[in-house]
Amino acid sequence: MDPNPYVKQFPDLMNGKTMMYVHGFASSGQSGTVTRLRTVFPNARVVAPDLPVHPQEAIDLLHRLCETEKPDLILGTSMGGMYTEQLFGFDRICMNPAMCIADTMQAHGMTGTQTFQNPRLDGVQQFYVDKDLVKKYRTVSERRFSGVNDDERRRVFGLFGDEDDVVDTFDLFHEHYPLAMHFHGEHRMNDKSFMHSVVPVIRWIDDRQEGRERPIIYIGVETLKDSFGNAASSCQKAIRQLIEGYQVFFVAPAASSEPTNMVVITAWLEKIVNVPAWGHTVFTNQRHLLYGDYLIENTPTKNAMATTIDMGSEQFKTWETVMEYFTRLGGQ
Repeated sequence: MDPNPYVKQFPDLMNGKTMMYVHGFASSGQSGTVTRLRTVFPNARVVAPDLPVHPQEAIDLLHRLCETEKPDLILGTSMGGMYTEQLFGFDRICMNPAMCIADTMQAHGMTGTQTFQNPRLDGVQQFYVDKDLVKKYRTVSERRFSGVNDDERRRVFGLFGDEDDVVDTFDLFHEHYPLAMHFHGEHRMNDKSFMHSVVPVIRWIDDRQEGRERPIIYIGVETLKDSFGNAASSCQKAIRQLIEGYQVFFVAPAASSEPTNMVVITAWLEKIVNVPAWGHTVFTNQRHLLYGDYLIENTPTKNAMATTIDMGSEQFKTWETVMEYFTRLGGQ
């Protein structure tokens, strides 16, 4: 059995670019996330420094690295997410950012003698956190959002685990950045949550940087449900495959008389599709006005401005047959 069934390489994404990773509290540049980044994006250069324990020294180091390395993308986790938000002028992804790190340290016993969770290049294994150091963390963290403007709001993503029991700063982050979303996962990401949440966002960023336009697929939400309203067999696997080569949007009816229906559908898509549905859901009762390359639905739309795929027909009885069809197309 494949020891990493979720991990897959994407040599064409971030090809020739520099990514900088900012680790969390008591971690290092040798963390599992760094390994994933280098594995999934083999043609990217990943810079991952061991951060000084003292926060001002850490943020100063990161600013120097930004000047010398000029990263195309910065990613930060937890405490590193807090630092990453402050590195203005770069495309950034803040993963479970501990925007109130001093409060998090006090609430979760991150004071006193601490042991680094990953080996560091200097060989140091432990460090000590006293009240004065906590105060310094608070001072640095309170500089958050100081450089937010319209350009920053377009360049910064926030990813928040729906099972994170360590940090919950979604509302605070979302007050300043609209590109904030939840993913299925805990505070510490594993292979599954990384591949299903972080990689799609990196793909969006890389596409924007490259001016890359992928063929568009619209998927009617009715095709994603079985007769009991649950996720149809293999639909989640199909979506993960399709987003690798296509720009995928999800189409649902716009019920003006029942606006709560839109909330229900959005919540269902967040549960079943998760991050790929964020900002990619269209509510309309006029599907024939959608302009794209493919439209997957149960009842083909007349005069559709896309190649229609009749889900449930003899040719496309299951999502497996849909995947076979698009595999043969090879991204066209």
